Amino acid sequence: QVQLVESGGGLVQAGGSLRLSCAASGSIFRIDAMGWYRQAPGKQRELVAVITSGGNTNYADSVKGRFTISRDNAKNTVYLQMNSLKPEDTAVYYCNADLTHYRGGGYYNNNQWGQGTQVTVSS
Repeated sequence: QVQLVESGGGLVQAGGSLRLSCAASGSIFRIDAMGWYRQAPGKQRELVAVITSGGNTNYADSVKGRFTISRDNAKNTVYLQMNSLKPEDTAVYYCNADLTHYRGGGYYNNNQWGQGTQVTVSS
């Protein structure tokens, strides 16, 4: 069984910072892209940032210059450093990973989601 567990969400004032972490655990053979998505009330889930296994990154225009995604491949962990936070960044943030896991002698690809962590930015 594979799990993604997020941590680091919370309440912060506008202009403040938070760092999210997401650790993958279980019978993992390989993790390719890892990313962060967010969903605000009444809105669709949207991509925030993504990072490949080689370290290439991509960001939503709304967070460029403020958020930084990074990963520690040895720990199967992805991070999201969020600076200069704005009230419009308020959302549930979800970790996502494209990975290969093994079970019963076989290898399986799947796209895994974390349970989400709440980020609230007050004005």
